Amino acid sequence: MTNRFGNPPPFRAFTLALVQLGRIGANKQENLHHAREMILKAAKGEGSSKKPDVIVLPECFNSPYGHVHFPVYAEKIGYTPGSPYDISKSTSESVKMLSAAAKEVKTWLIGGSIPERDAEDDTKIYNTCTVYNPEGDLIAMHRKVHLFDIDIPGKIKFKESETLTGGKTTNFFDTDFARIGLGICYDIRFPELAMIAARRGCHVLIYPGAFNMTTGPLHWELLQRGSRAVDNQVFFSMCSPARDLSAGYHAWGHSMIVDPMGKVLKEAQEGEEIIYSDIGEFQPMMILKRLGLTFFADPKVFNEARAGIPVTTQRRFDVYVDVSQ
Repeated sequence: MTNRFGNPPPFRAFTLALVQLGRIGANKQENLHHAREMILKAAKGEGSSKKPDVIVLPECFNSPYGHVHFPVYAEKIGYTPGSPYDISKSTSESVKMLSAAAKEVKTWLIGGSIPERDAEDDTKIYNTCTVYNPEGDLIAMHRKVHLFDIDIPGKIKFKESETLTGGKTTNFFDTDFARIGLGICYDIRFPELAMIAARRGCHVLIYPGAFNMTTGPLHWELLQRGSRAVDNQVFFSMCSPARDLSAGYHAWGHSMIVDPMGKVLKEAQEGEEIIYSDIGEFQPMMILKRLGLTFFADPKVFNEARAGIPVTTQRRFDVYVDVSQ
């Protein structure tokens, strides 16, 4: 890992909430209203001992999931990484709702994903995740890199590339407690994206996703536990929509949070649900800060995994290429 990405913040334990959102229908305004209600509900921390530090929505939360729907529901965002973004001038209804909700609950918000129309090229539509800080500022964005084009005879055929364009960048963002890497759904099947994020200092990887009823039972848990979390020794999480058998696409559900040793910390079922988990163990270390006492927390599992099984220092880049370079 090089220094051109800057040093990640010191990793401190925090609480993560996943909103496995249901009732995603044809009416965008109703979808946005319900998503906002669930963000506010998640922020109350019911079912958790603490208010969450990060709230996550699922993939494609503002529209039905399907390549025919993406152009209809697409919104222009016009965000440039590293440049201030004026929410008040945004034409995106979804961005405005997410920004206002993050500011209202004073929590980091990973806004699942929405169909995004390129601000300068109307022919390009992306599957895009946006991220907001507790002040409501849009501070990061990830366009789904790998498009979901599959054909399993007799089970499922789906081609996102019929209407979507793939993103071209890897993305992460820094909070005051962790560096968090981003991906969307099918991105998880390509190990390079997670490798790059981990080697650039990410402690946690969060992918909004919507696996289906064919691949979900087989690979949803396997890819998170055995592949991305263990291989990269990071916390890993995917947030799914709830399953709706009346919709055109049937999501698997089972939103999940996994630790660096591959242990499932929390898993949802198939319906609408909010799950919470502490990322890292809360072991207070009291320090003096100005005139008061401040308690920080040690992410024990993260450090122990890397110390006990030191793959992060044993890689042989003299034998194979470091994909993060």
